[in-house]
Order: sequence, then C-alpha cells, then structure tokens
Amino acid sequence: MGVGRAGEAGVVEASWDTGVKMAAHFELHIEQGPHLVGAGEKIGVVEGVQAYRWYEVEFHGRDCHTGTTSFPHRADALLAAAEAIVDIRALAEELGNGALASVGIIEAKPGSVNTVPGFVSMSLDLRCPDEKILDELEKRVMESLRSAAAHSGAGRRPVQTSIKETFRSGAVRFQREAVDCVEAAARNVLESAGASQGGKTLMRRMSSGAGHDSVFASKRCPTAMIFVPCKDGVSHHPEEWCEKEDCAMGASVLIQALLRYDRTRG
Repeated sequence: MGVGRAGEAGVVEASWDTGVKMAAHFELHIEQGPHLVGAGEKIGVVEGVQAYRWYEVEFHGRDCHTGTTSFPHRADALLAAAEAIVDIRALAEELGNGALASVGIIEAKPGSVNTVPGFVSMSLDLRCPDEKILDELEKRVMESLRSAAAHSGAGRRPVQTSIKETFRSGAVRFQREAVDCVEAAARNVLESAGASQGGKTLMRRMSSGAGHDSVFASKRCPTAMIFVPCKDGVSHHPEEWCEKEDCAMGASVLIQALLRYDRTRG
C-alpha cells in the first residue's frame, strides 16, 4: 500500500471490525461529470455505480531507425497501439448504452526521436452500467487489440500483443428504499427552495460513472448517494469547483434523507 511505503499506515488495519454494525450509508459527492451542470439541475439521485474493468496492454515490435527503415519493413508498436485506440473508441460508441472505452496511460520505448518504437505499454479502461453490454465490449475490444497487432501489409509488419486484466468491479445497485429516501428528500429541499423549471424539479435519477466508497459500503448495509453539480464537470483537477449554494443544498438533502431512512426503521 502507498501509505505503508510512506510510513503512515497507522496501527489499525483498514478492515478492522469495530463491533458496531452500520445501519446505513449515505454519501454526498460532486457528480464528477457534466450532466447535472449541463442540464441546469441541482441534485442527482444515484441509483448505482456502473461496472468497470482495467487492463495493461503491451505491443511488442522492433526498434529501427526512422531514416533508414521504410514503412513496409517496420514492426511499429506505436502505430499498432494507435490503430487499436481509435478502433476501441468506435466500438464503444457503436454499442452505446453508456459503454465507454478509454486509454489514460501510454508509454513508447526506447523514446528516441529517430527510432521507431519497438515497445508500447498502455492502460485500458472499459465501463458500462450494463454488465452484459460490458462483456460484449470486452470481447470486441480484445479482438480489436489482437487484430491491430496482427495487421500487416503495405503499411507495416505485424507485432505481438499481451493483455492482462488488473482490476474489475461489478455493477452495483443501491438499496431501493435508501434511494427513495434520497429522492423524497431532494424533492422536498428543491421545492422549498423554489428550484424548479417549467414545473419540473431540478433533479434526476442517474448512475455513477466513477467508483466511490459507497460501492464497498453497499456490500455491508443499505446505501445511497447524492450528487451535486460541479463546474464544467471537472474533478481531480485544480479547477474542480462546486458552488457554495449547491454544497449547502446537497447537505440539506443528505440530512433529510438520513432522517427519512431512520424513520423507516421504526
């Protein structure tokens, strides 16, 4: 663990059992996306978290000089990776239904301006709220990666590829009663604040695209989440910003949802 390497692990294990059972878990968070702010909506009632899978992908070709090796004689690992990246994006768009495919890290070696890269390593992130569609996306993407590596012709020689799954998280559906408490609380807070447009309350039910603590809490107790809008949908960046009014409104929904859920337990 990173905290262990930094010497800050502490004395209590992360999974330590306090002996106190959580009755429920409600989490307030910025959306980390553009949908609420783009629609002018104030609250997202989160029904669950989409499934996602991570992979490490490598392409193995051959280093060669850029000035002395013509295109047909190059086993260009970077070109194969580039072709694959473009294709897997298209595959996700073709499947639709919220399917996403992304490459966030890419490294080409040997890293010389006059050398065709013989090795490329890249990350791969596949996501979808529907695990059956994610299974199909995974199948097509794996075929695409192998096809891009094996491709040969006038442009280049084939390269080798290796693919390793590094993480997977299944789709999570939050407990219906807890989600309903969030929705009722949101409706009450928004109506009290006059936050409506054309008779429509400025909220929506939605799925979370990112993983959260609530994914793991949901394995232990009833769980729900509340989203508030963030500027331009930006997160994990110095420009991340949520208006004070939206923070306050989210906090009001959180406390009301907690109280509503507590009353359902008698």
